[in-house]
Amino acid sequence: MRIYKVGGAVRDRLLGKPVTDIDWVVVGATTEEMLAKGFRPVGADFPVFLHPKSGEEYALARTERKSGRGYGGFTFHASPEVTLEEDLIRRDLTINAMAEDDQQNLTDPYHGQRDLEARLLRHVSPAFAEDPLRVLRVARFAARYATLGFTVAPETLELMRQLSESGELEALTPERSWKEISRALMEDQPQVFVEVLRACGALKVLMPEVEALFGVPQPPAHHPEIDTGTHTLCVLQQAAIHKQPLTVRWACLLHDLGKGLTPEQEWPRHIAHEFKGLKLIKAVNERFKVPRDCQELALLVGEYHTHGHRAHELKPSTLLELLQSFDVFRRPQRFEEFIAACEMDARGRKGLEERSYPQADYLRGAATAARSVAVQPLLEQGFKGPELGEAIKRERLRALKAYKEKA
Repeated sequence: MRIYKVGGAVRDRLLGKPVTDIDWVVVGATTEEMLAKGFRPVGADFPVFLHPKSGEEYALARTERKSGRGYGGFTFHASPEVTLEEDLIRRDLTINAMAEDDQQNLTDPYHGQRDLEARLLRHVSPAFAEDPLRVLRVARFAARYATLGFTVAPETLELMRQLSESGELEALTPERSWKEISRALMEDQPQVFVEVLRACGALKVLMPEVEALFGVPQPPAHHPEIDTGTHTLCVLQQAAIHKQPLTVRWACLLHDLGKGLTPEQEWPRHIAHEFKGLKLIKAVNERFKVPRDCQELALLVGEYHTHGHRAHELKPSTLLELLQSFDVFRRPQRFEEFIAACEMDARGRKGLEERSYPQADYLRGAATAARSVAVQPLLEQGFKGPELGEAIKRERLRALKAYKEKA
């Protein structure tokens, strides 16, 4: 039995990055031997075990063979005869196909260290094209390591293009796709994820609504970058720079989908794009079974982001409607995330990344003013039921009028 550290732990150590998760592969062992040493089995499809003390995962060296469509369409074979090199060749990228023993002696049969130094994301073998999930994974790694200068090798991008055209991407489950998408959006350069998907033709398969934004112009007075797709990438980049949560980043990606529906003869104006985009945002949310908090914020930002930009111009009644739409009295955090998405949208414009966004404090002040209305005095005056609701609304409107006059 020989045990090796493999994959990301080896890669990140060589890159000088913090190592968080460690994967282990065991060569020359049987399931019975692992159980005898106190390892606990957890793998349903292939032999994976938890270490009796550390709880880390140890997998028996295995080979795999394509047997069906999609991410799960593989047959695995694990036995003591499977070599370390045979286990490593089934991995996606050369930089993830290295192993080291407990003395940090490196096993690198597919030149992963060379590609680390060349800053290249390169596939290990032609079998890469058998797993459609790898298209998303490579794009995610590109987003993670873009700041270090990594790019996708041309021959790997070509395989990704072939996969995108093969129909295999449609076989991915929503859950697996969302897991990769959500992780990619939380990387340092999430816009690179979208760029790579677009370069290999996967974006038009997975998110045709986002693909449709590229080549669609906007008024240069408001958008020096002009192209709507480019603007979306800039907004996403700003969300990463400002360390926004996943909910905000997802909303940033989808906020302008309605502009992809504008007839060419109306360019560069996009009248009512906020409402036109809602059905597209719903479609993308449903396609990937997106978590509810991400779904809700994306729809609200899509519908109301221009309200955010025009906050100072809004009538008190419109301000109150906006606050009520976000249920700001019970869910203040969601309104904060809306303000953040609006600010990222304003900053996601070429040359305007550092400009201030006074609308943010104005909207927060409006929410505070509306929340300051006390209910108890209205109860003491005898209001109840629907009349109480109307009285509360009336007082909040009065508070917002006073706030607007002072601001």
